[in-house]
Amino acid sequence: MLIGGPPCQGFSTAGMRFWDDPRNSLLKSYILALSHLKPKWFLMENVEGLLTAKNGDYVFEAAKAFIELGYTIRIEKVYAHEYGVPQRRKRVFIIGNSLSLDFEMPEPFAYATGSIFRNGAATLREAIGGLPSPIWEEGGGQCYSSVAATALEEYYRDSCTRVSDHYTAMVNGLQRERIRLLRPGQTMKDLPAQLQHMSFQRRAMRRVMDGTPSEKRGGAPSGLKRLFFDEPCLTVTGAATRELIHPVEDRSLTIRECARVQTFPDAFVFEGTTAQRIQQIGNAIPPMLAEVFGTHLLKYGFEGKNTGEQGRLVGFSLTKADGMSPALGHTRSKLLTFTKTYEQSHLF
Repeated sequence: MLIGGPPCQGFSTAGMRFWDDPRNSLLKSYILALSHLKPKWFLMENVEGLLTAKNGDYVFEAAKAFIELGYTIRIEKVYAHEYGVPQRRKRVFIIGNSLSLDFEMPEPFAYATGSIFRNGAATLREAIGGLPSPIWEEGGGQCYSSVAATALEEYYRDSCTRVSDHYTAMVNGLQRERIRLLRPGQTMKDLPAQLQHMSFQRRAMRRVMDGTPSEKRGGAPSGLKRLFFDEPCLTVTGAATRELIHPVEDRSLTIRECARVQTFPDAFVFEGTTAQRIQQIGNAIPPMLAEVFGTHLLKYGFEGKNTGEQGRLVGFSLTKADGMSPALGHTRSKLLTFTKTYEQSHLF
């Protein structure tokens, strides 16, 4: 099985020129690896922007390449908090096999129908509630804890373990005042104008991939975000230790708290600088989510040989919303061209 996440960066015109764009070289390398290794299964993960990049050209070209290599594929936007991960994280999975097997994605543990907290989803409190208070100094990242009080505790660690990367830098001045005023669920846009970061208004005017002004898609970039304890955390990215603010303490999340939100065990050691460690955590597929999908695919098995038959798209799920943006509509139309000979009921 080949697993990877080549970044979605090249937005040139589709067709032959798509593969000539050097920014698409890692996707091209992933396709070449499939053609040489011929694994029975593959899983490709990417950000949800994959679905609307260049009006769907990127995901269309990727799907076309997989199908031409003989893979039966499914494309789906995956909501991590549906599978026990204490985080509202949306990513695109493309999964395929060369055995001509129809297959489904794993059944969620708790269904999500939007961005608001769902009953049954794991929460930030369950993820980080058992940790001691962090050390308030850069580099003081070792402390002990023997607390085992949360539902996810057993998954993360034994009852007593050494916890690394659990420290936070002191904040003062304007930044401290911003953090102090934020209430759970509030972001930079909820602060008085004089406290908003000088780049905030410029960022507020940026446009998203499909050309819609960001202020018409839920507001401007939020910057600082005060979290809720009893909801899934917001998405952990490489900026999480700068932007995600603890629900009750006036500080950002620590590296270890971000790792827990991503479901890394406490014994997992990250290498490199502080920036490199949080980038590794933010870029990763949450281990718990990987386990769910890996276990699910094992049920279909690896028996049999590559059939050599023409590949196909057996289904896709692009959004849970009732409506679609124009860009997502273009993507749906492109993907439907792969499915003319299959039951429309396979599609969502």
